[in-house]
Amino acid sequence: MAQRYDIVIVGGGPVGLSLGLALGRFAPGVRIALIDRREMSVPKDARASAIAAGVVRMFRAMGVWDGMAEDANPIARMKITDSGGQDLTRPVFLNFGEERAGGDPFAHMVPNRASAQSLIAAASLIEVVEPGSVAGYSGEGGLAHVRLEDGRVYAAPLAVAADGGQSELRKMAGIGVFAHDYRQSGIVTTISHTLAHEDTAYEHFRPSGPFASLPLKGNFSSLVWTEKSNRAVALAKMAPGELAPVIESVMGATLGRVEVVDEVQAFPLRLSIARRFVAPRLALVGDAAHVIHPLAGQGLNLGLRDVAVLAEIVLDAMRLGLDHGQADVLARYERARATDTGLMAAATDGLNRLFSNDSAAVRAVRDFGLSLVERSGPVKSAIMGHAAGISGARLLKGLPL
Repeated sequence: MAQRYDIVIVGGGPVGLSLGLALGRFAPGVRIALIDRREMSVPKDARASAIAAGVVRMFRAMGVWDGMAEDANPIARMKITDSGGQDLTRPVFLNFGEERAGGDPFAHMVPNRASAQSLIAAASLIEVVEPGSVAGYSGEGGLAHVRLEDGRVYAAPLAVAADGGQSELRKMAGIGVFAHDYRQSGIVTTISHTLAHEDTAYEHFRPSGPFASLPLKGNFSSLVWTEKSNRAVALAKMAPGELAPVIESVMGATLGRVEVVDEVQAFPLRLSIARRFVAPRLALVGDAAHVIHPLAGQGLNLGLRDVAVLAEIVLDAMRLGLDHGQADVLARYERARATDTGLMAAATDGLNRLFSNDSAAVRAVRDFGLSLVERSGPVKSAIMGHAAGISGARLLKGLPL
């Protein structure tokens, strides 16, 4: 016999957990079940993520930001460079810093452990958090049914797939994806450095892909480094002492001498956008709906903006006495997220294609374009406003639902 809830969320990462907490915080009494393959625990992950200003406001409204803030470091400014493969200098073509998001830094770097710990600490807002692997899904009739491998069945008017880029729930619902393999890998690690970062993020566009250093607490920075896949695998296998001078040569003298202080990991990069964000009784959020290039650090923020929009639409429907899993309610969510997702996917894909080459002619044109943006205050403000994500859903403005 199926266990009945108001909403069943599959996937207990930061996106799925944030959705459950947002619903539980602002609608006490709503019955939420969250299912994940693993027991809920703080990961050993030493990486950090850029959390945009709008998401920071959402976390404040949900009561979970204070648990992250002590370990967070603001990104007060960003410097963007464009250089060829053999260039010795990294001239800055674009500066962001004065274009603040309503007076706030446009993002904070937050260690993944700190964000997970704060979200998990609030998990009592969700009625049931259980481990289990999904074996079946049906959205026919008035309820979604999610069946686990051990035979348990969870039923609710709405199910939400927050189970990642290879989402089983999305596949079971028959939703395909538009996909493109970048033939690049993202290298991530943490470095210490002799020069202070002064809360500045650096994005070095290079022929093999962008190289970003993002400021952490103290003289530490998180690296997100895009390389061709075969080169990335070789770099990830290097000893820290061998890799440090390579990093210095890539980033120039930006942060002085560096030391690799964390495990080096390499992940294949691909673009993957779901052909639909909804199916009968099902909504997709986070990587289940979209995986984009990491060059702008917007992947997690895009998923958390899904959370802000879906939570608002669902709670509004429930308060009006409507069936919150019916087709017209889910269509509102899909329409609201399609434009933002499409723009961000197109922007990151286009920038990666534009800058991942060493043509002198193309470089001249794009650097001229960067210089025009640098001299246009309104354009810079519009770019940073979109990246900060402080418009749209109420939660992204820091307002309760």
